[in-house]
Amino acid sequence: MNHIGKILPVEGYRVLFKGNLPVDYAKSLTHLYQPLIGIQAYSLYQTLMNELEFQHGSLVQTHHTIMNYMNLPLDDIYRARLKLEGIGLLKTYKNQIDEQISYIYELQSPFSPANFFTDEMLAQLLYHHIGENKFELLKEHYTQHEKREGANITASFSEVFKTFQPYLEGMEVAEDQHESVTDTAAIDFTWMEQMLKQRMIPANRVLTPANRKLISQMMTLYDLATYEVEKSVLWALTDENSLNRNEFKEACHDLFKNKHNQINIKLTEKEAHPINEPVSNPTTKEEQLIIELEKISPKQLLEDLSSGGQASAQDMKVIREVMTTQGLPSPVMNVLIHYVLLQSNMKLSRAYLEKIASHWSRANLKTAKEAMAFAKSEKDRYQKGKANKPNYKKPQSNEVVPEWFKERKKKKQQANSTQDNTDSQQEWEETATLLRKYSKKKNNHL
Repeated sequence: MNHIGKILPVEGYRVLFKGNLPVDYAKSLTHLYQPLIGIQAYSLYQTLMNELEFQHGSLVQTHHTIMNYMNLPLDDIYRARLKLEGIGLLKTYKNQIDEQISYIYELQSPFSPANFFTDEMLAQLLYHHIGENKFELLKEHYTQHEKREGANITASFSEVFKTFQPYLEGMEVAEDQHESVTDTAAIDFTWMEQMLKQRMIPANRVLTPANRKLISQMMTLYDLATYEVEKSVLWALTDENSLNRNEFKEACHDLFKNKHNQINIKLTEKEAHPINEPVSNPTTKEEQLIIELEKISPKQLLEDLSSGGQASAQDMKVIREVMTTQGLPSPVMNVLIHYVLLQSNMKLSRAYLEKIASHWSRANLKTAKEAMAFAKSEKDRYQKGKANKPNYKKPQSNEVVPEWFKERKKKKQQANSTQDNTDSQQEWEETATLLRKYSKKKNNHL
C-alpha cells in the first residue's frame, strides 16, 4: 500500500498523554500488543512515549525527528501510526493554520497484561497470531491470582446499606473501563432483539452490555453478517436462556472457517482504495443514494421512507426473515427494500420480496452499488423483452397502413421507453433526496 505523501517531513507534531500507565505496561506492549501490530508500530509507541519529556511550552518538532530516531522512511512511520490508531493506542488530531500543518499525537494507555485478556477481540486475535500453546502460557502467567483459602463471608452493599437501587434482570457491570477497540454503538441490535422476542427468549438476559460488546467484537473480528451472528447466538444459548460466551466464540470461528476455507486470521492492512468502496465525493444523486444505503440499517431505511414514522413489527419480521434466509448483506437488503417499494406502489409485498431476494442471493451481490446496478439491468432486460414480445392477439390485417402512421407509432414507442427509464431514474433520485432530508433531521436532533 502506498502511503507516500500522507504526511511530510517538515510537518510538525506534539505528543500528549492522558491517564496513567499500568506499572507493567512494557510487558503488555512487548508480549501482547507487539504480535498484533508489529515491531515498527511498537517502536513508534515507545518513541512517542519517550518524546513526552521534550514537550516544553509551544515547541513543535517536525517529523524529521521521528525519521531520525527510528531510521525509517516516513511512509513506514505513517503505516505504523495507522496500526496504533486502529488497535486503540493512539488518537491523532490535525491542525492547519494557513499553509502550516501540524499534528497532535495523543497516546492512549494500553491494557495491563491481566486486563488485556478481558477484551475478547484482542484476546482472540492474539490466540490466532501466536498459537494455542503460547497463548495459554501468557494467559496463565498474566492472569494468575493468589489462592484464597476459606469461605467468602464479605458483606454485600445491600446487606450493609439501604437505598433505592434500580435493577434490571440480567444486566452485567463491565469489569474494566478501558476504551474498547470496537464501538458497540455502531452495531444495530434491533434485529437480534426482534429475533429473540419471536422465539420467546428474554432479550435483556442475552443482550447484556458485556454480551453486546462481545457480539460486536466477534462480528468485527470474523467479518460476519447479521444473520451469521444470530445463528451463533442461538447455538450458544443455554437452557436458562443465557449466552455461553465460549461456545459463541467457537461458533463464530467455525462460521468464519467454513466461509473462508480455513484461512488464518491475522491483522492485515486494508487497501487504500477497495474496489467496492463507496464513492467518497459523490457527484450525482445516485452516488449519494449508494452511500446512504451502505451506511443505514434496513429499519432506518423504512422509517426514513415513511417520513420518519416507526417501522411496523410486521414489516420488520418480513425483512428479517428474508434477510437471514437468503443471507443478504445489509446494503443489498436496503436496495432490495427500496426497489420493491418503488415497484409495488410503496407496499412491502413479502412474496415479491422473497422472489427477488432468492435471485439476488444467487447473484452473490455484496454492496449497494452492485445491487443497484443489477436491479437496473434486470428491469431494462424485462422491459426490452416485453417490447420485443410478438403480439398474437390480433390477426394481420390486409389493409395498407401508411408509412407516416408506422413512423409515428414507432416514435411513440421509443418515447414511452425513454419515459420509463426517466421515471425510474427520477424515483431513485427522489429517494436519495428523501433519505438525506431525514438523515439530516435526525442528526440535528442528536
